[in-house]
Amino acid sequence: MTGLLLAIEGIDGSGKGTQAARLADAARAAGHRVASFSFPRYDDNPFSRAIGDYLNGEFGGLDDVHPELSALLYACDRLHARPELVAALDENDLVVCDRYVASNLAHQGAKLDGEARERLIRWLVDVEYGEFALPRPDLVVLLDAPASLARELVGRKGARAYTTLEADIHESDTAHGDASREVYLDLAAREGWRIVATADEDGAARDVDAIAAEVWAAVGPLLAEHA
Repeated sequence: MTGLLLAIEGIDGSGKGTQAARLADAARAAGHRVASFSFPRYDDNPFSRAIGDYLNGEFGGLDDVHPELSALLYACDRLHARPELVAALDENDLVVCDRYVASNLAHQGAKLDGEARERLIRWLVDVEYGEFALPRPDLVVLLDAPASLARELVGRKGARAYTTLEADIHESDTAHGDASREVYLDLAAREGWRIVATADEDGAARDVDAIAAEVWAAVGPLLAEHA
């Protein structure tokens, strides 16, 4: 029996890395074998190197690269990781991904509107799950953050390997953050993802532990059923 594949999704600054790590720790504490992945991998494969160049603006601004082309870089980064990902699913009870295919759909789909966006999403699903045969997640958890709060939290991030910028071309574009959240919420409604709010009713950041508990409440029962 292969392990469960879980994707933690959300716009830049929504706390994906923190919650992915908390979830892995909680699952291990419950006695489960866990592997973790973070996409893009930034492990010096040729695709992640190109993603770093793209995010640093070396190919132009956000609207200078057609989303099909930038999306392929992210998809190929996952294809490069596929053997390791499949092996991890065979060897563990849970595989946690900080970003997965849905990040591509949301961030690249955010650059288009209407039917053009829908065509891109269909095409990317066919590329990543069809041609590249990436495993589909058993559960997607969307950390839903208001774009204003997410932008504030991006500003608090420490140094990152792929950039020397305070914010990359995705993070620094206010409209892109809003549009990405819109696509994420639309996909979540269509696909039945679990949505976890990261802000309270006043727009202030919720307690990290409370968010982690809500994520675990969604994942823990699935692991118990899968055992």
